[in-house]
Amino acid sequence: METTEQQPNGQGMPPSPDDVIDELAKLVSPSYLFQDVSALQIRATALIGRLKSLNRAANNATRAHKEATAAARLEMDQSHLGLQNLQYEKRHLEREIEKCRQFASIYQDIPLYSLEEFKSLAPPEAQTDDQHQLMLNRLAFELAERQRLDTKKKELLQQKEHLLKQSKTQVSTMDNVKAQIDALVKTAAEIQKKVDELVKPLPEDTKANPSS
Repeated sequence: METTEQQPNGQGMPPSPDDVIDELAKLVSPSYLFQDVSALQIRATALIGRLKSLNRAANNATRAHKEATAAARLEMDQSHLGLQNLQYEKRHLEREIEKCRQFASIYQDIPLYSLEEFKSLAPPEAQTDDQHQLMLNRLAFELAERQRLDTKKKELLQQKEHLLKQSKTQVSTMDNVKAQIDALVKTAAEIQKKVDELVKPLPEDTKANPSS
């Protein structure tokens, strides 16, 4: 039976070595005791070569999956760092919003931007020498700033939710890749064990020609 080159499956896993191992097992079965030794050796050499090829494919697939795992881990770490930065900014904004909300009912007690800050931050049209209008402008500016901070907080929450979903997807991908690597390592170990068992020399009495 001729061995054919098998292609990796859709998940990048190497082909199964079972068919080749079965063929090798047949060569050491009693039904092959009286076959031509040279032919058997050629056949065994070809099958062992195929096993080595499968083993190389398994090693290559393992290396590729490890690289994919490392890339996924790096991406997840970067997403986690971005999430931490967003959480820090969110907490800072929440503290600022809370400060804005903790104001007295009388407008004079409202924690407004200082006059110097207002002059540096507010648009030129809000500047006036009329003290009453100036206070109204300062209150309007304070309201606009709080609304801006609330909008920013909502945007940060949306970004946080997006990053959390990304992180969960990447964790799932890493778990899947790790499971595939574990399966590859196990397959490679089993192949090596079977090869070691099958390439042991035959006992002397089985090599003798009973017709001689």
